[in-house]
Amino acid sequence: MKILMVITSHDQLGHTGEPTGFWLDEFAAPYYVFKDAGAEVTLASPKGGQPPIDPKSDDPGHQTEAMTRFKKDVKTQQILARTEKVGGLEADSFDAVFYPGGHGPMWDLVSDENSIRLIEDFYASHKPVAAVCHGPAVLQKVTYNGQPIVQGKRVTGFTNSEEDAVHLTNVVPFLVEDELKRLGGHYEKAGDWVDFTVVDGHLITGQNPSSSGSAAKELLKLLQNQHSIQSGRTAVTSASR
Repeated sequence: MKILMVITSHDQLGHTGEPTGFWLDEFAAPYYVFKDAGAEVTLASPKGGQPPIDPKSDDPGHQTEAMTRFKKDVKTQQILARTEKVGGLEADSFDAVFYPGGHGPMWDLVSDENSIRLIEDFYASHKPVAAVCHGPAVLQKVTYNGQPIVQGKRVTGFTNSEEDAVHLTNVVPFLVEDELKRLGGHYEKAGDWVDFTVVDGHLITGQNPSSSGSAAKELLKLLQNQHSIQSGRTAVTSASR
């Protein structure tokens, strides 16, 4: 299995003068789910190199087992510091793509032409596309058959109430919940900060940081199911010869 993780390069929280970036556990939790399953993981970002970590994601109250593991994992830290540029990658080289959140993606990945092209190529090839928390914002300008990719699909993402709870409703360029609804998505949510992931076809979305690990596990399930189906077809074809 070859999985691509695309991470934001944006480090400024709107016009507040405060730093932002990707949410550390939204990278760490899925990354180790993938690695522990034996997947080959490639990290990429719009600018390449070290992507910015949202400092708030490393607050004492936000520590998780995956984050603790990452901080002891020098090899992965070095890999993260050398992310590839999204523009140099093709969907044909991977089996699935995963977008961690944090507020950063709302300013760069949402309109990054290379990222949009990648998602469209993955989706058109029936390869799993996953995004968590603010990650689903990257789907805003992605289309499939001329329509928004989320149109008619069950989706989730950071809720309006969760955004309000972190006091950034008037800072972000748009609200993830509202935008997914505007684009025709059948938006679903659980309670604030509850682990909640939605799968519709090969589109996977997670509501918040707590959903990072479950979204990654659902992606693996899709890949395993696809592999089983392909293996079955190969066996049938071989038997018919």
